[in-house]
Amino acid sequence: MPLTAESAAQQIQDRLKDIQQLIHKVDSERRRAENSIASLVRAQQNPNPKLKTLLQSKIAEASQEEATIRAALAKIHEIRNIRNERRIQARNAGNKEAIRRGALMKMVQLSAQTLPLFVGKPGERAPPLCGAIPAESNYVAKVGDNVAALAKGIDEEENWILAEVVQFLHRQNKYDVIDIDEEQKDRHVLSKRKVIPLPLMRANPETDGHALFPKDTVVMALYPQTTCFYKAIVHRLPQTATEDYEVLFEDSSYLNGYAEPLPVAQRYVIAYRTTKKSAGSGSGNLSSA
Repeated sequence: MPLTAESAAQQIQDRLKDIQQLIHKVDSERRRAENSIASLVRAQQNPNPKLKTLLQSKIAEASQEEATIRAALAKIHEIRNIRNERRIQARNAGNKEAIRRGALMKMVQLSAQTLPLFVGKPGERAPPLCGAIPAESNYVAKVGDNVAALAKGIDEEENWILAEVVQFLHRQNKYDVIDIDEEQKDRHVLSKRKVIPLPLMRANPETDGHALFPKDTVVMALYPQTTCFYKAIVHRLPQTATEDYEVLFEDSSYLNGYAEPLPVAQRYVIAYRTTKKSAGSGSGNLSSA
């Protein structure tokens, strides 16, 4: 059943109320934890038979606080899904709102900044589509997901563009995608091998460094202020969960063949994929991107 604007607004309001309650709960649990830590420190200074029981109690309290925070994050994820569903319905109904270039670039940047951060439990490894970890071979991107798509432009030349999944054609094993660039808005039906799902979560360099591309790795990265991916080399890894990669884009105008380092968010740095024109797929097209 289609989600109406009224029902979507009500569902979002309900979840916002839930988030508010959860935040208050986290705050009270945090204060209680601080008091518990103080009492635990005192108990360690004066060991007694109850120390083990006290420690187990504090671990349980910390686990409860973690569960509350995760519940709040889940509500935020639900709100994102509701808004995305409404946007897709509006697009399918033909209600397309023109977005200026500057606003589009801000949306692309905001999408990367607000990408959920993977916070695993002890011993849990980062899953597929977290940071540099690719999707599993049988994975199919969902409707509304952003992907990198190898599509032909007006000049019939193939380029990796930032696109959105409209649908997946199971019988043909192909994606129907749309260019997110408002000036283009071209639809393309592409084989699965010409579509790369973008990360669904950021990796925390401090806890999941294995989920990041190593320095000097050849990758494809979204050139700043464009909607096209180009060949680049990882120059510097993010040091914190909020930092970007620094990459060197291929550029024949430089003696070493690469331009000065530029920041690119985790969401828009993906594994390099060769093309028919791989030898000339670098920044020779950047000026026209």
